[in-house]
Amino acid sequence: MVRIKSPIHSSAEAKSPATAICAPRLLPAASRVVRPAAAGFTLIELIITVAIVGILALGLLPLTQLASQRAKEQELRAALREIRTAIDEHKKAADENRIEKKADQSGYPANLEALVEGVKDIKTPEGKMIYFLRRLPRDPFAEDDSLPAAKTWGLRSYDSPPDDPREGDDVFDVYSLSQRKGLNGVAYREW
Repeated sequence: MVRIKSPIHSSAEAKSPATAICAPRLLPAASRVVRPAAAGFTLIELIITVAIVGILALGLLPLTQLASQRAKEQELRAALREIRTAIDEHKKAADENRIEKKADQSGYPANLEALVEGVKDIKTPEGKMIYFLRRLPRDPFAEDDSLPAAKTWGLRSYDSPPDDPREGDDVFDVYSLSQRKGLNGVAYREW
């Protein structure tokens, strides 16, 4: 039988033929090298991850722009409805003789500010004010934020035709001054 002499085995272990053959050869603890598991990502993994995230972001960008435009369109619809309802209520109050109106006037407000500032109710003895709007909404597509809300809208007088709106002595209708088209293909100024 061949005996293997190992520096880490004691002399008692070395004398036993069973341990000499079966025992694994162990290195001293000081000479063993322990390598930690590889931590982190490789450069190629990072580049691929950044590329995938970039592609996903580019796909979401048009969706966020579309959502933003839809929100502005909803705001435009609501503002037009609110102003037009107030204009109609002003006309109704004039037709019911609650507002002073001359014979040559249409009964529509002279300007948009009159809807917020209010007019005197001539049917009440105290001369209470009738208010048609709490505040005048802005055109959400108006680009100049320094303009007052009334200047963000195009005005159509009662005497002007619908295909060629222009300002006059009263405000019969309002429209957006934006040159852009809506998602439905109709220009905002035609809403």
